[in-house]
Amino acid sequence: MMVLSTLIEAIAQILHMVINLYIWIVIISALLSFVRPDPYNPIVQVLNRLTMPVYSYIRKYIPTVFSGIDIAPVIVILGLQFIDLFVVKILFSVAHGM
Repeated sequence: MMVLSTLIEAIAQILHMVINLYIWIVIISALLSFVRPDPYNPIVQVLNRLTMPVYSYIRKYIPTVFSGIDIAPVIVILGLQFIDLFVVKILFSVAHGM
C-alpha cells in the first residue's frame, strides 16, 4: 500500500512540475509576441512548436481574438491552473488517504 501511495504522489508531483513548466513556456511565448522576434531564431521556433498546436486547438472551438488581442495564452494558462488545482490536488489527497 505504501508503494502505491508513493507512486501516486510521485505522479502528482511530476504532473505539477510539467504544468508549471508549460505555463512558463506560454508566458514567455506570449511576451515574445509583443516584440516580434526573429522567426528563424531557434528558441522562438521551439516556443512556437510547443505552443501553437494548443493555441490552434483552442481557436478551433473558441474565438480568441478580441480588439486585436489574442487571449489564447490566457485560456491555456487558466486551463492548466484548473488541472493543477483540481487533478493534482485529487492525486495528492488519494496518495495521502492510503
